Amino acid sequence: MTREITRRTLLKHGAAATTAAALTTTVPRALAKTRIPRAAGAGKRVAVLGGGMAGLAAAHELAERGFLVDVYERKALGGKARSIPVKGTAAGGRRPLPGEHGFRFFPGFYHHVPDSMRRTPFGKNPNGVHDNLVDATETKSPRTNGRPDGTVFGVAPDPNEARTPAGMQRILMEELGGKGLRGDELAYFTSRVMVFLSSCDERRYGEWENVSWWDFIKAEGKSEEYQKVLARGLTRTVVAAKERKASTRTIGNMAEAFIYCIMNRGNDGSPDRVLNAPTNEAWIDPWVAHLRKLGVRFITGYAARRLAVGGGRITGATLRDRHGRRLRVHADHYVAAMPVERARVLFDDAVRAAAPELAGLDELEYDYMNGIQFFLNRLPAHPVKGHVAYLDSPWSLTSIDQGLFWKRDLATSYGNGRLRDILSVDISDFFTPGVLYRKRAVDCTRQEIANEVWAQLKQGLNTSDDTELSDDMLIGWSLDPAVVFRRGRPAVSREPLLINTPGSLAHRPGAETSIANLFLAADYVRNDVNLATMEGANEAGRQAANAILERSGSHASKATLGTLWEPPQWDSAKQADAQRYADGQPNVLDVTPDAVPA
Repeated sequence: MTREITRRTLLKHGAAATTAAALTTTVPRALAKTRIPRAAGAGKRVAVLGGGMAGLAAAHELAERGFLVDVYERKALGGKARSIPVKGTAAGGRRPLPGEHGFRFFPGFYHHVPDSMRRTPFGKNPNGVHDNLVDATETKSPRTNGRPDGTVFGVAPDPNEARTPAGMQRILMEELGGKGLRGDELAYFTSRVMVFLSSCDERRYGEWENVSWWDFIKAEGKSEEYQKVLARGLTRTVVAAKERKASTRTIGNMAEAFIYCIMNRGNDGSPDRVLNAPTNEAWIDPWVAHLRKLGVRFITGYAARRLAVGGGRITGATLRDRHGRRLRVHADHYVAAMPVERARVLFDDAVRAAAPELAGLDELEYDYMNGIQFFLNRLPAHPVKGHVAYLDSPWSLTSIDQGLFWKRDLATSYGNGRLRDILSVDISDFFTPGVLYRKRAVDCTRQEIANEVWAQLKQGLNTSDDTELSDDMLIGWSLDPAVVFRRGRPAVSREPLLINTPGSLAHRPGAETSIANLFLAADYVRNDVNLATMEGANEAGRQAANAILERSGSHASKATLGTLWEPPQWDSAKQADAQRYADGQPNVLDVTPDAVPA
């Protein structure tokens, strides 16, 4: 008889398992060396250090429950989710051309972000900001040299087929067939997916958490098509992760979530959704405005530099602006809502002595993933109403045609009147030589990156019979300003993305810390979606809010926390696997040889 264990329990104790603008307020100079006073709130003063997705989510939950929240943000509210207007491009009363850190993507299995959106008013929308989501109904994975499209799932399979392992296996074989894959390799890959789907949570956390997706599906030595379509295509198309670095638990959970989402199982809405306007217009600005009405104060331009510790508590925080001016902050509770590369600098020796679990942040890895927008004077001949993954692109590009989704007339709304379309592209690999200059992205100039990405897009979309992109369409581009170029040295990204490497869960803390009034809200915090996403950050913000409610003795209801949907039809298989895992045995389906015949 195996004991029952939930995914949420494993998240909380994951280390043991793996071991076995107008909307802001700028601080006046007169206050730069003083504190910003807050009226006494009987232990309800909260300083949120970071105004990205996690910080805004935490502020939302706490403000609704009567806490006095101040959000401090060094750069711009919204963090990586924000829009980035292109300076000097506005003309004739129009807005600047809209740039972004990367395109926004809202899968149907997200639950926390959609909930926050529904609770954020927007004009006459009955469901607030949530009504600004629109369905992306297509997907495409173009190949070069006449090879078949590599899209993993094109047509939603019959959900009834997934009721049994045999039915799911048929779905996988049918959906993945016709991609130019060898039959034996396709069968082998399908068998590996079946192993994961039938694995209990204990095995997923204790075994697959510690294995890369590349190694799990035994991609080494397989054909180029196997590696590109199944190892690379699935990870970078579905979750924008790197197949050699990401853990099997991360990739497997996301692939499973997508499979069930397109079957309309456990999802909040359509499998693929995007916003109908630039992110700030459709979401971030209305959210900040709503939080201000709830009493949240926003102080921008200041970054947290030091936390003072005494008696097992944070006794104050020192922030500085880019001119070196100091701001001292005092609150009852502190939420560190900055990304891992900044958090581990803020958590100095004094903080780590009081909260030793924070030392694990030094073991976490991050990588570059930044966006570039191409501004066009017309739509492509056959635009794809959804995401496009360029499987043969050395820089692992993915794109979406924003002009198909944004409700504003682009020509009359942005730029100088010539804009008709925006192709938004994510660059996921900055360290592989490209096709135009044969250089890595980090070794290119800003212009060379733009030229290289454009060349790779054309290589993927254009054929001898069809020219989707031509140079005469291009009227401008905008690369994420977080990519910083240094003379004689490789470029760096100031806003990298956390990578869920094998075994990394052991080093990722929960939202609570050993310091009584310090809480964490960022995508590195253990969360159910287990990927560096808006959803994971939002959940972490909710977890931090709940921890503050508990430690402060508040009787307010907790913020809602959800988990990815799990099909009950697989319960018996997972229960049997839990017993086998407890007995030290492999999954019953894990019997396929590691290699397939040449």
